[in-house]
Amino acid sequence: MPARAYVFDAYGTLLDVHAAIGRHRDRIGADAAAFSELWRIKQIEYSWTHSLLGHYVPFWTLTERALDFCFAKFPGVDRALKPALLDAYRQLGAYADARSCLETLRKRGTRTAILSNGSTDMLLSAVEAACFTDVLDFVLSVDEIRSFKPGRAVYQLAVDRLGVSAADIAFVSSNRWDVAGAANFGFRPIWVNRAGNPDEYPEFQPVKVVRSLSEVESAANFRESSCRHGRHFRREDGASRLSPGHPRLSSGSQDVDARNKCGHDGV
Repeated sequence: MPARAYVFDAYGTLLDVHAAIGRHRDRIGADAAAFSELWRIKQIEYSWTHSLLGHYVPFWTLTERALDFCFAKFPGVDRALKPALLDAYRQLGAYADARSCLETLRKRGTRTAILSNGSTDMLLSAVEAACFTDVLDFVLSVDEIRSFKPGRAVYQLAVDRLGVSAADIAFVSSNRWDVAGAANFGFRPIWVNRAGNPDEYPEFQPVKVVRSLSEVESAANFRESSCRHGRHFRREDGASRLSPGHPRLSSGSQDVDARNKCGHDGV
C-alpha cells in the first residue's frame, strides 16, 4: 500500500554537498574534487565519532572543523576562502529533480519532511535557498535530541512529529549507511544510488534502489515492508501539519516557520 509520508535526508540526497566547492573550483584549482570529497568524509566521520563518544557537537561546528582539516591537508588551497565556502555550504544547490519530486508527492496529498543531521540554522538556510519551503511539511533537525543518524532515536523523531507509524514512512537517502539505519528502525528505505555504488550493509536492505529522485514516488508503494521493524521510543510532544509554504522546522523545544522567498504559490 502507498506510504503515508515521505521523509528525505537533506545533504547528498536533496542537496548537492559538492556544490559549495563547485562555486569556487577555479580558485581552489586541481585539488578541488579531492578537497570536496575529503570535506564530506570528515564531516560524516566527526558525527559518527561524537555519537560514539556520547558528546554532541552541532553539525555546523563539525562542518567547520572538517573544512579546517581540509585546509591543513591541502596547504596549497588559500585559507582565505573559508568564509566563502561556509557561506556557499549554507546555500547548497539542490539536485535538478529534487523539487519536482517533492511537488509530485505534495500534489498527491502525501506528507513530506526532511530529517537531517544538519543543525537547525544551516537547514533553514538551505531549505530557503533551494526554494523548498512550499513543498515540505516538516524540516527536522537532530539538534532536538542531540544525537546523530544512524541512531534509532533520530528516526523516531520523524514518527513522533509526523504522527505516522514507521511502517508507513518511506525514507529516502543517497547515503547507504543512512538507508541501513532507516531499515533497522522499520522505515521503508529507498536508496538513491546516483553513482552506481556497490551495495553495503546486507543485513539492512532498502526496499528499492533508484538512480534518481524522479523514481522515488512509486518505489515505496508495496503491500508489506521487508524491513526489520524495531521498537519505538514514543515521545509525548507532537506537532501539527502546517499549511503549504511554511514547513515546521523543529529545533529543541521551538518550532520555526521557514518563510517562502522563492515566489511559489504552493502545491
